[in-house]
Amino acid sequence: MSERLSPSGHDLTPLTDQEKQQRAAALTPEEQRILLNQGTEPPFCGGLLDNKEDGVYHCKLCDLPLFHSATKFDSGTGWPSFYQPVDGAHIRRLEDHSHGMIRTEIRCARCDGHLGHVFPDGPPPTGERHCLNSASLVFKVTEV
Repeated sequence: MSERLSPSGHDLTPLTDQEKQQRAAALTPEEQRILLNQGTEPPFCGGLLDNKEDGVYHCKLCDLPLFHSATKFDSGTGWPSFYQPVDGAHIRRLEDHSHGMIRTEIRCARCDGHLGHVFPDGPPPTGERHCLNSASLVFKVTEV
């Protein structure tokens, strides 16, 4: 399979089923439930909610960079929220009709891992609120 690059130069080549299974084996049962089965962690419980360090939030399954800490804001919802991804091509949007609502689910563009949902009530400049599960993310401090 040939490599597919995002505008920011990251490899978006989809993981094979075998690669996904190998990586998922390293996840906790809760991380697997959320990333692989579109689960949601309870509000105000995620380990990255109050993180204030400078760095980048990556997909927990495939390590694709997703959100920079500079775009994180306190939405008051109980989940880490961001107004803009590192690269729009790193996020896949799907219409979600679960729980009697119509929402926009967001998934990792490389591994299809469930990240959370995006809503049109965020701050400028995008007006978007990407509401994520901490269990879907790994945070990496920016090296100075």
